[in-house]
Amino acid sequence: MMGLPLSFAEPLLLIGLVSLPVLWWLLRVMPPRPRRIEFPPTRLLFDITPKEETPSRSPWWLTLLRLIAAALIIFAAAGPIWNPRTQAAGSKAPLVLLLDDSWSAAASWDERIKTADEMIANADADRRGVALVPLSEPNRDITLMPAGAARVTLRQLAPKPYTAERAETLPLLDRFLKATGDADIVWLSDGVDPGRGNEFVTGLAKTIGDRSLTIFDGGTLSPLALAGAENAAAKMTVKVLRADLTVPGGVVRALDAKGSPIADARFAFASGAHDTEASFDLPVELRNDITRLEIANERSAGAVQLLDKRWRRRAVGIVSGATSDTAQPLLAPTFYLTRALAPFADLRLGDRGAPQQVIAQFLDQKLPMIVMADVGTLSPEIRDRLNAWIENGGVLVRFAGPRLAQGDDDLVPVKLRRGGRTLGGSLTWEKPQHLASFSADGPFAGLAVPNDVTVSRQVLAEPDAVLATKSWASLEDGTPLVTGEHRGKGVLSLFHVSADMRWSDLPMSGTMVEMLRRLVDMSGYTSKPGPGPAGQAAKATVAPLHILDGFGAFGPPPSTAKPLPADFNDRASLDHPPGFYGPADGPIAVNTLVPTDRIAPLDTSSLRANRASYSNAEPRDLRGILLSTALLLFLIDAVIVALLGGTLATLLRRRPATAALLAVAIISGMALWAPSPARADQAADEFAMRATSQTRLAYVVTGNADVDSIVKAGMTGLTLYLAQRTALEAGDPIGVDPAHDELAFFPLIYWPIVPGAPKPPQDALNKIDAYMKQGGTVLFDTRDAIEAGPSDNGAAQTPAMQTLRDLLSSLDVPELEPVPREHVLTKTFYLLRDFPGRFTTGQTWVEALPKEDEDENNARPARGGDGVSPIIITSNDLAGAWAIRPDGQAMLPLVPGEPRQRDFAFRAGVNIVMYTLTGNYKADQVHAPALIERLGQ
Repeated sequence: MMGLPLSFAEPLLLIGLVSLPVLWWLLRVMPPRPRRIEFPPTRLLFDITPKEETPSRSPWWLTLLRLIAAALIIFAAAGPIWNPRTQAAGSKAPLVLLLDDSWSAAASWDERIKTADEMIANADADRRGVALVPLSEPNRDITLMPAGAARVTLRQLAPKPYTAERAETLPLLDRFLKATGDADIVWLSDGVDPGRGNEFVTGLAKTIGDRSLTIFDGGTLSPLALAGAENAAAKMTVKVLRADLTVPGGVVRALDAKGSPIADARFAFASGAHDTEASFDLPVELRNDITRLEIANERSAGAVQLLDKRWRRRAVGIVSGATSDTAQPLLAPTFYLTRALAPFADLRLGDRGAPQQVIAQFLDQKLPMIVMADVGTLSPEIRDRLNAWIENGGVLVRFAGPRLAQGDDDLVPVKLRRGGRTLGGSLTWEKPQHLASFSADGPFAGLAVPNDVTVSRQVLAEPDAVLATKSWASLEDGTPLVTGEHRGKGVLSLFHVSADMRWSDLPMSGTMVEMLRRLVDMSGYTSKPGPGPAGQAAKATVAPLHILDGFGAFGPPPSTAKPLPADFNDRASLDHPPGFYGPADGPIAVNTLVPTDRIAPLDTSSLRANRASYSNAEPRDLRGILLSTALLLFLIDAVIVALLGGTLATLLRRRPATAALLAVAIISGMALWAPSPARADQAADEFAMRATSQTRLAYVVTGNADVDSIVKAGMTGLTLYLAQRTALEAGDPIGVDPAHDELAFFPLIYWPIVPGAPKPPQDALNKIDAYMKQGGTVLFDTRDAIEAGPSDNGAAQTPAMQTLRDLLSSLDVPELEPVPREHVLTKTFYLLRDFPGRFTTGQTWVEALPKEDEDENNARPARGGDGVSPIIITSNDLAGAWAIRPDGQAMLPLVPGEPRQRDFAFRAGVNIVMYTLTGNYKADQVHAPALIERLGQ
């Protein structure tokens, strides 16, 4: 109805709306005009204001209210249905469902399947056959099947992760329709034209002829896509594509190989633009870690761009053996190299120091690629290091020059003749030689051979049996211009001309840029290790590793996925779906879209078809809502009439009890109608936000005001001491009730034992037990060391100790022991022998260390693993020693009051907090030398 998802079961009843003008006239003349009677007697009557008035006719707004109520009743009688199910027009012809099932349909796949299921259900009710035609499968046979079988087949379909060529299904559809005859055709379109949309629309019009066609489009969000990721010099960029101009901007998320987010980049479209750009302004090290770009909240393979090592921006070191001349930079051998490499590599110029020193620095920095321009003889040490670096995956590119021509260097792919070949020399040319060809098996395969590149001098290679296999580019006379080979996991290449314009004009051509780009792509990305000719890598194929499905999620390779060449650089297809191919340590990325792809809205206006949109909701009968609204309007009308006529006011004056009752009923109804706030949940949320906003220490609120105030002051003092002496800036401590508060937010909970305190309920004890088992630590302090005195095995029978034993009897407490001398707790921050508080005679107990053999009892190691003792027990009243007043002075005296007792008490607290936060970090033997040195001091 008028473009809305609304229909009526009895549309003829809407004719009743014509009676509304008559109803308006009737309501305006009712109630009847009152009769006027002249009453002249008394002048006083003119000054009396009547308390009740009756209008001569109904107000217009009251009449309008009544008309709306009447119209709602008429609409309700017509049986309105929101989101009605799509019904066939009583046809008995077979149903043919054309289904767009490429990546662009994935984002709204559920809505499409639901709509198709409804169409099949309608066909089942009419006992019609159904044919499913996925437009991404041009080789799939089209057959009629019962509705039940069609529904099962429909549930087995899934969106494809590549772009579907709809036009390729037209021949198969044409043969089917000629064999079937009449048919109702329904096209569940995704509304996206990836390039050949007009061809399919024109061919579909010819194929279906006069048959009925219904096109479903709209009602769902148009998809977004990514293409053309580029890791430029300053930032990484990626193209964001849209077909529908109403689709807003969004966020592109960058992920690493483990799926962890690295950064987000927002994007927005200009008015009328189908594409925009999202950029990541990150350091090159972070950009090189990105392996996946995806549009947030967009579920399709087209919204994903996978990146492999080819997208990494390599750091390339450039070394020159020539003397640098700052007065004439255009003559420097590195001038053309830096400008050719700068667009796709981060350059490190070795213009300071001797070439061998620079090479050593680059090797220490583990650069993936080094370019050496006319570097002559190398020392044996540097040569060995370069050979080992190449074997482990480095790419070394060398350019010839006078020094290399006169040197005797074996760090080249082919054996060279001493000296050079020049125009007019002993091995002379009559004229400069042109570049003839690139090897089909080399990294430069496919490059256009330039006509303007000439060579006037070169370094010649000694002819041998493998020279041809190592020649990547050759001159017209057959001599090599560029040679190379794989060594181990790396590549060694030699340009037989100089890097400047003295020997050739190759450095000034665009071909030089493309050649260097391909060599940079090989750095850290060689396909096949081991020595051999250059052609071995190009001929290699790689098998699928992890494949994207239509929704953009990784999964195992399907049976249709085939291996692809190691230099594959095309868009995904049925044989090569998007994903990663090859070894896990150096895979090749295949994407749904390539940089030149664009998407546009699909124009189907030339088709003579019925139009429908996808439904996102179940059909809903509106009769109940309309009748309820009409009843509410009539009630409002009755109240208004009572107010205007004075009936309600008279009733309230005569019956005060009724008025009071009515007021109470209204207030009660409002109270019931208003939602009651979930105060408990709100308090819990506020507590969680406060506890997690910063690292905080916690203490158990005992209910004893004196004890709680001292403990709070003590924990505050320890927090302040931590901020002054360590890197931990904790928030204010929080008092907790184990029975009601969440404990998992705190690494350490201090529990002062109050003698005679009631035992916590079992639920609270269960929470404490779970807290300790999940990594938390509870520090129990009986604060009675001065009462208990020294004793063996903690056998003191003080009231506080009895209370603690009663509490621990319901917890799963591990075996305990006094803190051993070499325990991690004694050295997590300070080196301590004991843990004093207000008192010094009490022992500190922790979870017992694992038992060792008898021969090793004297050298028991610190606790293995990163486990922290879940329970610590002391009686030295640590919080009493930490407690400080607001003016910074100590709150309680110490016993016996040694000069540094309070400082050592704070140090004990620091060690305990660091122990709970870092575990057995200081048990690592790497710290042993530092600890021994400090002990010696």
